[in-house]
Order: sequence, then C-alpha cells, then structure tokens
Amino acid sequence: MSPGLLFSFVIGYFVLLLIVAWYTSRNATNESFFIGNRNSNWMLVAFGMIGTSLSGITFVSVPGAVSTEAFAYFQVTIGYLIGYIIIAFVLLPLYYKLNLTSIYNYLSTRLGFQSYKTGASFFILSRTLGATARLYLVVKILQDAILSNYNIPFWVTTLTILLMILIYTYEGGVKTIVYTDTLQTTCMLAGLIICVVYMLNKMDMGFGESIAAMSDKGMTKIFFTDPGSKLFFIKQIIAGAFITITMTGMDQEMMQKNISVKTLKDSQKNVVTLGFTLTGVILLFLFLGGLLYLYAYQSGGQNVTSLVDGKEVTKFMLGSENATADKLFPVVALHHMPPIVSVIFIIALISALFPSADGAITALTSSFCIDILGMKRRTDMDDAAKKKLRQRIHLGFAFIFLIFVLVFKWVNNSSMIGVILKVAGYTYGPLLGLFTFGIITKRMVNDKLVPYIAIASPVICFFLDKYQKNIFGNFEIGLELLVINGLLTYIGLWLISYKPTQTE
Repeated sequence: MSPGLLFSFVIGYFVLLLIVAWYTSRNATNESFFIGNRNSNWMLVAFGMIGTSLSGITFVSVPGAVSTEAFAYFQVTIGYLIGYIIIAFVLLPLYYKLNLTSIYNYLSTRLGFQSYKTGASFFILSRTLGATARLYLVVKILQDAILSNYNIPFWVTTLTILLMILIYTYEGGVKTIVYTDTLQTTCMLAGLIICVVYMLNKMDMGFGESIAAMSDKGMTKIFFTDPGSKLFFIKQIIAGAFITITMTGMDQEMMQKNISVKTLKDSQKNVVTLGFTLTGVILLFLFLGGLLYLYAYQSGGQNVTSLVDGKEVTKFMLGSENATADKLFPVVALHHMPPIVSVIFIIALISALFPSADGAITALTSSFCIDILGMKRRTDMDDAAKKKLRQRIHLGFAFIFLIFVLVFKWVNNSSMIGVILKVAGYTYGPLLGLFTFGIITKRMVNDKLVPYIAIASPVICFFLDKYQKNIFGNFEIGLELLVINGLLTYIGLWLISYKPTQTE
C-alpha cells in the first residue's frame, strides 16, 4: 500500500479523536482535567485502561519475543492478575478514604512532606522514561512505514505526534482521556483480532492446528522450571504482581483514572474486570506472535547467523528485511499482507500509542502541578491563573517527551519491552518501598533522610545487576529487580524509623 494512502487514514483517525475531545472537553475545569470531576463510568475506565496498560510496546514486543521466550510472558501476566486484586482491595480503599487527587498525598499524611515529594518525583521520573520508550517504538514504526518516504526527519514526526496529543488533551485532561482511550482500545483490539483471523484463513489452519504447529517449533511453553533462569515461573509471577502494584497501583497516571470513578465499589469492579480482561488479551497477543512466525516461515522467513564484532548474532530474516523481535509484526503486516490489513495494523498501532502517551503527559502535568508546585494549596492564584500555569506545564512535558524519544532513538534497543521493565525495576522500587512501609507498619521516619534512602536503593540495585554473575554465580536477576529495590528501600526506611509517641 502506498505511504500516502496510509497517511490519509492516520489523519482521518486523528480527526475522529479531535471530535471526541471537543465534545468531552466543553466547560472543562482544573478538577475535570485532574480527576474527571469524579464522575467517570467504571466500565468505560476499565475498557479504556486496557489500551493504557498494553501500549504499542505490547503490540509489537510481546508477539516478537515468542520465538525466543515462547509463551513465558504469560507467567508475568498471572502475576499481573494477582497485583490487580491487591490494588482493588488494599490500595483503592486507602485512596478513597483520604479522598485523594494525587495518590502521593498519602505519603505526606503517613510519612512526611519529604517522603511525599520523593514519591512524586520518582513517579515523574518513572513515567517519563516509560512513556517515552513506548512512544519511541511506535513513532519509529510510523517513520519507517510512512514518513521516511517523504524524507521527513524523525524529530519532526515525533514533534507532530506530540502536538496531536496536546491538541486533544490540552483542555479536557482525564475527562477527555476516559473517552478517547475507549475508542483507541476498541480499534487496537479490533486490529488484533482481524490480523489473527486473516492469518488463520491464509494458512488454512484452525485454532487447534495452529497451536500444534507452534508447539512443534517450541513456541507454546508457558512455565519455566529452572530456578536459576530469569524466566523461572515463581520469579516471573512474583515480579508480575509487584510490577502491577507499582506501575498501576502506585502510579498517578493509572490511578487518577480509577479515582475518577464515582464510588469505591465501582472502582474496584473496574480494576478486577481490567485484570481478568487483560489476562485474556495478552494470551491473544502471544497467540498472535506464534501465528506471525508461522506465517513468516511460510513466506520464506528464516534465522540467519552472522558475525558482528567477533560475536555470533542471529536475526530472523523475511526476504531482505530484518524481522527480529520488535520488527516482526510491522514487517509482516506492512509488506507481506494485503493493503487493507496494513491499514488496520497502522490504525491499531496508533490506537496502542495514544493511550500510553496522552495519559502519561496528563498525569505528569497533574502530579507536577499538585505535588511539586502545590497548586491546590495555593491561595495567591485564582482559577484562571492556575489553569494558565497548568497549560504551560502541559506544554513543558510535551517538550521533555520529545527530548527523551530522541535519546531512545540514539539507544535503539531491539526489544523495548525489556528496556521498559528494566527501567521500572530501578525507578518504581522506591515507590514500592515507601508505600509498603507506610501501609504495613505504624512507625514514623526521619523524613529528611528519606530522599537519600530512595536514591541509594536503585544505585545498589544497579551494581547488583551489573555484577550479578560475580555475586550470585549462575542465578540470574530478572524482573524481580523491582522487588529487591523495594525491599532495600523498606529496610532503609526501617533503619531511620522510630516508634511514634502518643501525640504523633
């Protein structure tokens, strides 16, 4: 399909988003921007959050990893479900009880002002890195598939997409995102199902036959039982649970949508529904990955080993194109499927991109305004001045996103989902330690020392990860780095804590 026709579909899709944004952002206020006036429908939030939770990374990285890790990612997904249940019945009651706009206000109430600022700062760092990594991957695919044909530079593509996101989130914020995420999730899941059905029909296979074919190639293994492997099922399930607890339950972007729901009971239904739905959707993505490789093998795909800097490197080649890992789905969909499927893939990919980027910029704006600048407590500014400041912060984060996307282009890792989960292990660990300490103990802390503990824990984890072979031998640290980081933060907080007096 010609790049021009693909581009026209992208523009049409964006126009549809603008119409939804215009309709939902009428008479918007700061309160509707931050938490949607606490009037969001829980079913819309649950469905829309599927797109936010998955993003473009899941869309291309999870299927691409099937050839090397089979269905091992489903082990992590089981942990996700456990994490969502903990969020629903432990964290949400706490947030609703305190009537929070920013969830990090809990840390101020429980541990102190510096703990509150530390938690908010780590969220801003974590979400900025994670969201820009996700954004980079999808922008790169759009650049390669469409815009490079017009000699448009990568930075111009990124800037254009960020401007598109700004246009439809600038006024409405969370109130708008709840509806646009619903539309985007619908398009993403429809694209996923259509691609699966097309490949099954094209290869003349039923569901059972395709599973048998994947099994013959070793792609359907779910549980890995080697305790020393980073894919060991116990480590993966535990890590998945803590990833969800931190990256959803302790993340302002994800929770500001949940606390925008009217009641705690509805918000809990939202989170539990999301957990079970997401489990099924990710299993479908893994199945898609197996189908993509079967389809690619039938189309002449093969593994090719070559020497790079004296080391053997294996790539999966489809014709003359490198279809390794994250590149598999785009190469197959855009160059080895009919034009209509290519269009569906691009729309689905964009639908996966926008929920992770628009929500991130909105949440970062909310957190910076409320947690860092203390906007809700300021009496020296009227509503108009606060709105103007909030809009400037919103623009500022869009610029920061542009810079970080360009940095990720320079890094250019072949599997971005691994990068995101590794970054999360470093940056979300202190949040895990802070919230856990506050919830399960009654001790107070020397609040001034909390930032130093929160910084020291990721630094120690970096050296543990870097020199793990020298320290642990054959035992590999994988996703459980997040748990280790949180544990170190918890221990550090305990060391600077004390029993409160009756007054405290």
